[in-house]
Amino acid sequence: MKILVTGTAGFIGFHLAKKLLERGDEVVGLDNINDYYDVNLKYGRLKELGIDRDSIEEKEFATSTVYPKHKFVKLDLADRIGMEKLFNEEKFDAVMHLAAQAGVRYSIENPHAYIDSNIVGFMNILEGCRHSGVKNLSYASSSSVYGLNQSQPFKTTDKTEHQVSLYAATKKSNEMMAHTYSHLYGIQTTGLRFFTVYGPWGRPDMAPMLFTDAILNDRAIKVFNNGKMSRDFTYIDDIVDGIIKVVDNPAQANENWDAKDPEISSSSAPYKIYNIGNNAPLPLMEFIETIENALGKKAEKNFMPMQDGDVVSTYADVSGLINEFDYKPDTDLSDGIGEFVSWYKEFFGVKS
Repeated sequence: MKILVTGTAGFIGFHLAKKLLERGDEVVGLDNINDYYDVNLKYGRLKELGIDRDSIEEKEFATSTVYPKHKFVKLDLADRIGMEKLFNEEKFDAVMHLAAQAGVRYSIENPHAYIDSNIVGFMNILEGCRHSGVKNLSYASSSSVYGLNQSQPFKTTDKTEHQVSLYAATKKSNEMMAHTYSHLYGIQTTGLRFFTVYGPWGRPDMAPMLFTDAILNDRAIKVFNNGKMSRDFTYIDDIVDGIIKVVDNPAQANENWDAKDPEISSSSAPYKIYNIGNNAPLPLMEFIETIENALGKKAEKNFMPMQDGDVVSTYADVSGLINEFDYKPDTDLSDGIGEFVSWYKEFFGVKS
């Protein structure tokens, strides 16, 4: 297949593009390489995909020196004309849309960035699919859409009307926009509500990188809600495995869907929502202890109150992916953190 993967300079997009290329797919990567966090990490990921930093600036498309079926375009999702041109010229078989302005907390500081990227940008993806005939669209939603809901585990049949951050609200909006395009134009749309993802090449604004950097540099780590939190931590390889299953099996209309008693995560249109996570929440303090063990060093902890826009616990019911695709996230936390720490030390030149 020829697949557009947006966000390939990002954490999940990079790993997905690499796996698709390794199995022989043709991948066009897209990213605007913004400065939300250190761009050197983003360029480092692209280098692993064979995309040279200088060639990105010199040409419309940078071609990979490692994967013959890969090329990359630096483009902002909100660039309507640029996105139209890309879809019209490339003729994709499928789109996996991962690019977005990420970060729950940053959405409080810079809300307009989320509207530009996550709403306007997603609109351009939908319109690109519509006018170029792409029927297979998968996209990143988020566990944050569950908001104030405290019913655990989170199920895709739960109501999600009470978000607590603008980031979450944009992701909920994406799901609603996708359904509209499934209903009106028959585009097969699948939304994946990601739970906390970790692993090599992860984002520096997320807990594994923040904790590891602080511990190695003798700084206290911030432990919010006094450590009384849990997350459905999921290793990146398990996440990519689930994404590929979805890309290979685009959404179908639910023939048994009843408009008088509507099932939330499917429709009479070819529309589907899945949770994608580890299906096993872990206490934050245990997660920190696992990082300490991998580093061989204890963390100095600064216990703090709950942050605005955050939630106490996440727990993914992934029965949809399990039942339909035999999805089995099985990476042990200590193994996954070990891989992350090994990558971190190599990338940042930390001597053991």
